[in-house]
Order: sequence, then C-alpha cells, then structure tokens
Amino acid sequence: MILGIIFICAGVLIAVYPPFLSIIVASVLILIGIGITSFSYRLKKTQRRSEDPFLDFFFRF
Repeated sequence: MILGIIFICAGVLIAVYPPFLSIIVASVLILIGIGITSFSYRLKKTQRRSEDPFLDFFFRF
C-alpha cells in the first residue's frame, strides 16, 4: 500500500514538474549501481574468508 502511495505521489510530481522524471531515473540507476557494488564487495569478502572450492567455482568473478 505504501508503495502505491509513493507511485501516485511520484506520478503527480512528474505531471506537475516533468524534469522530475530524469531525477527519478537517475536516482534509481545510482541506487542499482550502489547495490551491485555492495553485493560484489560482500561476495568478495565472503569468498576470501572461506577457502571452499565449491564457492570458488560458482562465485568466481
């Protein structure tokens, strides 16, 4: 329900101020980039901690 309210507010803001769409898209892309970076950092940290060949085979990047 909260997500729907957020979408409605975002839609109203985009209708009132169209350049807001570019700000929303840029924010989403930045958050996705931060998420992928933190995930890969955690994965590398976990991989260094365990010397399991199974993890090395499947999580090699």
